[in-house]
This record gives sequence, structure tokens and C-alpha cells, in this order.
Amino acid sequence: MDTDDSICTEVAILCYPDCQLAAVYGLTDLFRIAGEISRDRGDDEATPIIRVSHWQLDAAGADVVCTFDSHPGRPHRLGHIVIPPSLIVPSRMQPMQALAAWLTAQHGKGSRLCSVCAGAFLAADTGLLDGRDVTTHWAFAAELAERYPKLRVDADRMVIDDGDIVTAGGILAWTDLGLTLVAQQLGPSIMLDTARFLLTDPPGRLQQPFIGFVQRRDHGDEAILKVQNWLQATGARDHAIEALAGRAGLGERTFQRRFHKATGLRPTEYAQHIRVAKARELLETSRKSIEQIAWDVGYGDVSAFRRIFQRLAGLAPADYRRRFGTVLQEPDDEAVAATP
Repeated sequence: MDTDDSICTEVAILCYPDCQLAAVYGLTDLFRIAGEISRDRGDDEATPIIRVSHWQLDAAGADVVCTFDSHPGRPHRLGHIVIPPSLIVPSRMQPMQALAAWLTAQHGKGSRLCSVCAGAFLAADTGLLDGRDVTTHWAFAAELAERYPKLRVDADRMVIDDGDIVTAGGILAWTDLGLTLVAQQLGPSIMLDTARFLLTDPPGRLQQPFIGFVQRRDHGDEAILKVQNWLQATGARDHAIEALAGRAGLGERTFQRRFHKATGLRPTEYAQHIRVAKARELLETSRKSIEQIAWDVGYGDVSAFRRIFQRLAGLAPADYRRRFGTVLQEPDDEAVAATP
């Protein structure tokens, strides 16, 4: 029987409408596994474990109540509150003012707020994220930044720990968040054993290698959209400003200003994203050499291709292929050179 002293923190998971139940129950299992590993390592009843509880609005929508408790019968002391991902996109999430007010009140009592993926939108409704570095799913980053302009959104990072506020990125980043909390509460050794048991990577990953190129096309500027379509169709092999401006029927300075306003990128950056997206596809699905892929997507200088690819994808081309490639590869020159 666990004593009160053995509970090092209580993690409350907030079950809001349309939240991802895989995260709710996955985190519950992750903390239980970590507790079992901690108990097996310990030699007394005071070996630290994590208490887990689930919370949601009652039927009347007036109070937030506990619906599950791994260690019932004890007073609640919510050390952490986790807002899991949403199964629907942020624009379709319903208003949740009562939950935002509850989160604000609990934070005022000392709880750390932790969000995963689109859960950051509910966390941001509290106003507690204003002026902070936060992360969310890369596909929602622009919307989060636009809706809450006081936030500093960094979609490259998987977990950002800002002390009393912790945000995690993608929809499965609850594993990264959970393991981060295990490391903080039970120690890095227990965290690593938990990660090994679950066959998952320990925290420290970046979202960047997973980020696809999301083209902004709903801006309403038909001249710029025409150029976007042409760049996509031609693989952005020709992106000279003069030619692009002529295709848009605009002067060069006006074209560059409107292109950046519509897409958030300069034309050269936009072309690089299109080329790197195609290179990712070829690295994932073909046996072509990196030199041939660089040529195929429009780069005569392989060194320049490698630099641009690593900047946008977060990995060197050979490392990207080893991680995401679906075709059995012959060793490439990079891999051979790296072999001791």
C-alpha cells in the first residue's frame, strides 16, 4: 500500500470535449509503469510514485470533478495538470471558458500547466502563456500565433519547459511530456527504463524533421496564387524574381511585398521549401543517390543542397533517409565516410 509520503506529485489529466483518449489513458499507463519500475528499484514503502487523476466538467457544466483516481481516499494536491491533444482541429474546438477559469485557479494554487498539441489553445485561453515561448503541433503553429499574438510560438521544439508552464508539440508528444515529468519527479534513470519498456525515444526530439511544407493558399491574392501554382507544378526550378513578377503581372518590388504578405516567405525561401519537400519524398521512397536527388530537385551544387536541406529538415540528407526511408538502401558516400 502506497503511503502519502510515497506520492511525489499528483498529475491531473483534463478530459475536455473531443480530447484524445489515447493520450489520457496512455499517460495514465506511462505513469503507472514508471511507478512500478520505481517500486521495484526501491527498498521501502516510501519509494516515490506519481498519482494520476482524471478531471472533467460535471453534467451541469458548473464544476470540474474527479472521475478517476489512481490513489483514491486522499485529499487532492494537483502538482501538474495535463491538457491532452484534441481530435478535432483548433478552429472546431468549442469554447471552454469554465475549464480555462478552472485552470487559472489551479495554477494560482501552485499547479504546473502542461499542454500537448492543440491543448495549447485551451492553455492559451487562460492568458498564462502570454509572453512565453510555447510549442504546439507544427500544423497549428501559425493559427496559435495569430490567435494569441502575445505568445512566442516555436514549432521546431517538441517540449518547452518554462517552469510553471510546459508545452509539447505533436499529437503523440504526450509520450515526450510524460517522460519529461517522470525524469523530473522520479529521476532520469527511471525515465530511461520507462522509455525502454515502452520502446519509445526519450525526450529531446525535435519536431523539425516531421514538419511538412504547409502552403498558405487561402490569402485571397489571385496573382500570388497563380505564381504558387506555377512554382509547385514546375518544382520551383526557375524562381528568378523578374520571371515570377512577370508571371504575376506585377512590378518586382510590389510582387515581393505581396508574396511575403500572402505566404509568409520570400520567393526564394518558398522555392527552397518546395525543392526540399520533393527531396524528402525521394529520400523516403527511392534508392537514388543524394547527388542525383540534389540534381533532380534543381541543385547543381550538392554542398549547397545539403546545407539547405539540413536547415529546413533538421537532419542531413543521409540521416533523414536512415530515419524515414521506406526502401532498403545501399550505403551512400556519407554513410561510408562516417563509418570508423
